[in-house]
Amino acid sequence: MKLRYLIVLIAVLAMCCGPKKGIVTKRKESRTNKTVVVKEKEESRKTVEKPTVVKETKAPSSVEVYIDLYAEIAKSKMRTHKIPASITLAQGILESGSGSGRLAVKANNHFGIKCHGWTGDKIYHDDDRSQECFRKYPKAEMSYEDHSEFLTGRSRYADLFKLDEDDYKGWAKGLRAAGYATDRKYPEKLISLIERYKLYEYDEEVLKPSVKTSKRKSTTIIEGVKKNNTKNHVVSKGDTLYSLSRLYKTSVEAIKAENNLKSNDLTIGQKLIIPN
Repeated sequence: MKLRYLIVLIAVLAMCCGPKKGIVTKRKESRTNKTVVVKEKEESRKTVEKPTVVKETKAPSSVEVYIDLYAEIAKSKMRTHKIPASITLAQGILESGSGSGRLAVKANNHFGIKCHGWTGDKIYHDDDRSQECFRKYPKAEMSYEDHSEFLTGRSRYADLFKLDEDDYKGWAKGLRAAGYATDRKYPEKLISLIERYKLYEYDEEVLKPSVKTSKRKSTTIIEGVKKNNTKNHVVSKGDTLYSLSRLYKTSVEAIKAENNLKSNDLTIGQKLIIPN
């Protein structure tokens, strides 16, 4: 009798304990598997969503291109007419729309100079009044030359030349006071351009050329026969002193000095000696 009870008890215990252990084991395994799958999905998403960085090279602005084209001319006019190169460049940028304005494109007029007794070619353009008369030039260089002569040849601008050549703020305010422009904010616009693009550095290059050139000079002395590095150039249609200075990596003043030129005018077929 006792043996029978013992067998029944063992059977009951086996039935109760066996299935519970199996269920617990399966649940633990399923939870572990789910956790692993979720982590793998998150890692794959992170890998796919990683942004790609693309570096772009910034092209020069229209103002920077304009400065590169006309800085040497502005410096040349500063040497001959004592007008700050920074002022000349800032006026050219502002008046011509960085060379893209109608007067600059159609008439090479970079400074908005009106006729005022002008006997050369003319162009009519809406300004303060409808269809006002403006000067028209064959080349942009001539506009820069005429701008310098316009300021130096009129008594109302005489006080400007009493200022220091690097006093661009005084010049900006003086131009407005002398009646060059009717815009009340004209001085502020010029000063903003000069300081934003560091145009005052061109004034320094003219006033202190030794500071710039001393950095390039070598202290090594080479003995021997000096070679003649000059070149000859025959002027063709479209050539200007400025374009030749850029072509041969020299300056307008150096070409003029080498050829004893009194002006910037060239004639087709003219032979020039280009210094190194």
